[in-house]
Amino acid sequence: MSNPTPPVGPGLPETQTLVPDTVTEPAKQRAGKQAKAARSASLWTDAWYDLRRRPMFIISMIIILILLIMSFWPSLFTSVDPYNARTCDLSTARQGPSPGHLFGRDNLGCDVYARTIYGARNSIVIGVFTTLITTLVGGLLGIVAGFRSGVVDTVSSRLTEIFFAIPPILGALLIAATFRGRANSIMLVIIALAVLGWPMTFRIMRAAVITAKNQDFVIAARALGAGAGRIMFRHLLPNSLAPVIVVATINLGTFIAAEAALSFLGVGVQSPDISWGLMIADARNRFLEASLPLVFPAVFLSITVLAFIMMGDAVRDALDPKLR
Repeated sequence: MSNPTPPVGPGLPETQTLVPDTVTEPAKQRAGKQAKAARSASLWTDAWYDLRRRPMFIISMIIILILLIMSFWPSLFTSVDPYNARTCDLSTARQGPSPGHLFGRDNLGCDVYARTIYGARNSIVIGVFTTLITTLVGGLLGIVAGFRSGVVDTVSSRLTEIFFAIPPILGALLIAATFRGRANSIMLVIIALAVLGWPMTFRIMRAAVITAKNQDFVIAARALGAGAGRIMFRHLLPNSLAPVIVVATINLGTFIAAEAALSFLGVGVQSPDISWGLMIADARNRFLEASLPLVFPAVFLSITVLAFIMMGDAVRDALDPKLR
């Protein structure tokens, strides 16, 4: 026997939908926007939001931007070409500041201001390329060693310990002195610093990968059949990159200072190339007679190194939620 159909009265609708009074259409839209914003938020967007409000980061970026413009377009800052021997005049050697020569002249009568401006290019180029090489080599070896573990990790770790046992400046000095004259001096300095600079990046990347590879998202990727390459570069690399970026930023300033040290010791950048370390080395013997040829490149070197270290500290604080 079938159930009778209840009568439909004139004041009752045929169907009724129960909707809570507390949920309105604008509320649904706001909830959807909030969910979308939460999905799009990430460590990097939060870090960038934080960095834009840090005076230390803004100041360091302004200094670095000026230095980069100085490196690529030095003619915007001076009309004197220090690579042209005709711009040097021995009769004006060690002359103080004068109109057209803001920083005076060096031991050979060359314009110190022009040489300081042009010296930024080689110093920054060496720092940037050395940082790129050490980050790529150390990062790649670190992610493979941390993910594979076993023999690969053991061999890689023992290899880095050998390099850590060598003092960086002493090792770079030995490499640069051994191959001096067999390659371009700038390229030789980059290689000498990179050979001994990658182990630090390796250790940081390896530690970050070891921590991340046991997380749920990696386990889920393995369960879905993702290969080793996809897990390493699609899942582990983005989640292990933050500490490597911080170290790379700080190392850039360190490598610039190391290049100046090698050039000061006579095995770095060689004349006719120009670098701040080479200028300091050339001016040290006559410092008491003319201090400006040494002071100005030393000041520019210190400001550059300090700017990159400040930027690295700001990036570290922004990427570490515990320090916010």
